[in-house]
Amino acid sequence: MSTRLASCSCGQLSARVEGDPVRISICHCLACQRRTGGPFAEQARFPRENVTVAGQSTAFVRVGDEGSRATFHFCPHCGATVYYAAEGLEAYLTIPVGAFADPGFPAPNVSVYEGRKHAWVVPPPDAEHFP
Repeated sequence: MSTRLASCSCGQLSARVEGDPVRISICHCLACQRRTGGPFAEQARFPRENVTVAGQSTAFVRVGDEGSRATFHFCPHCGATVYYAAEGLEAYLTIPVGAFADPGFPAPNVSVYEGRKHAWVVPPPDAEHFP
């Protein structure tokens, strides 16, 4: 079983995960673009019991386009988001893939809000695609 460590930029907040993610997705919604400062967000979902969080976080609740809430946990020192919990998916924690700083992390298998995707972005062809 694999172990991975995600952390904020200063290292104060971290999330250690055991096992593989149950889903790796990219989201092209405008809120994710604003949150990440990039053209999309990539995240990996893990069973909550496989994630061990260490350090202090500040939380921000965002209401999504369809009305569901997500609680983002970020480092109060450097501001980097390390994990979040989505309403309706209480059994899981989701971690931005960039927090792992691992170029070998598996590719996303789901691409959502493609109607807001930047024209030059090309999701993996074998991923599930949602408008």
